[in-house]
Amino acid sequence: MQNKPLALLILNGKGAGNEDLRAAVQTLRDEGFNLAVRVTFEKGDGDRYVQEAVDLQAETVVAGGGDGTINEVATALAQLPEPQRPALGILPLGTANDFATSVGIPEGMEPALRLALVGKATAIDLARVNGNRYFINMATGGFGTRITTETPEKLKSALGGVSYFIHGLMRVDALKPDSCEISGPGFNWQGDALVIGIGNGRQAGGGQRLCPDALINDGQLNLSIVTAQELLPTLLHSLTRDDENPNIVSAQLQSLTIRSPHEMTFNLDGEPLSGSAFDIEVMPGALSCRLPPQCPLLA
Repeated sequence: MQNKPLALLILNGKGAGNEDLRAAVQTLRDEGFNLAVRVTFEKGDGDRYVQEAVDLQAETVVAGGGDGTINEVATALAQLPEPQRPALGILPLGTANDFATSVGIPEGMEPALRLALVGKATAIDLARVNGNRYFINMATGGFGTRITTETPEKLKSALGGVSYFIHGLMRVDALKPDSCEISGPGFNWQGDALVIGIGNGRQAGGGQRLCPDALINDGQLNLSIVTAQELLPTLLHSLTRDDENPNIVSAQLQSLTIRSPHEMTFNLDGEPLSGSAFDIEVMPGALSCRLPPQCPLLA
């Protein structure tokens, strides 16, 4: 008889045929873990499965997929009353896995799933945009957004996270900066931005470290604005070095507003949101997440 608490794995349909994952699920079930699996097929499935997890009194909901899947599950969890909210586990199955990589989730299916079930649940921040959209990792605007929304699927499959950078290099000649004003408590900037990163986590777009000092439990969002006209050196610098870049304006804020005379698109963990006004705020300790003991993104 199983006596361990129930965990519900919400699996992106693309990962359903992963043989290593199937073996990991079976191994942990054989050890007595009470693990149910649900596979998403269409928009809204994540919400429904999170509600099912609540109805079943699951202790943990595991998001199995890429950054978009984690976002969908985290968003659904954030909207639950705190006493009903299960802990979030992460099983990286996407192309870039930016959040999972930066918080130190193991790459192997069995150690990652084991961590998602038994890792220490730690309170982490979430960011809310315009009152009803969320991101757990990063919101990116400008050139970085165009890279991640336009990178061909075949390139992603063949090269993984590197594909975003390669495709970006192919598009350097088509650069158009976004004119906008960004303001927050004690901060104001106005100008043309090539890339905007608002980080709860540190990296996006398959490894671009736009916010290298971000922490996920400090009650702050890290803002990085790439203002340089020399994009390639700036991108290479952000990919390979963590020291201060003179072409990047940085700030730490609990909230910020972005206003533009034209429509901009931000990627919230890879999910696009377009508009000319964005109000972004941090929600301290909004989620409980099962993370490695030495997670580098914890204060």
